[in-house]
Amino acid sequence: MLLPKQRVRHRRFQYQPRYYDPTRDERLKRRIRIKSKARRGRTPGLLWFLILCLMALYVYFKLG
Repeated sequence: MLLPKQRVRHRRFQYQPRYYDPTRDERLKRRIRIKSKARRGRTPGLLWFLILCLMALYVYFKLG
């Protein structure tokens, strides 16, 4: 009698780092998130908007 082939499963393990501090990890993640938000700020978008407005005014007065 033939037995059906069983699936080969990967080995599972539980890894717990020795020096892991969850509070330090959370602080680090929060700091990185805050820095990335500050870097993304509204200044470049506002700068491009002002440049576009100035160019539109220049063209308006040059043609008018």
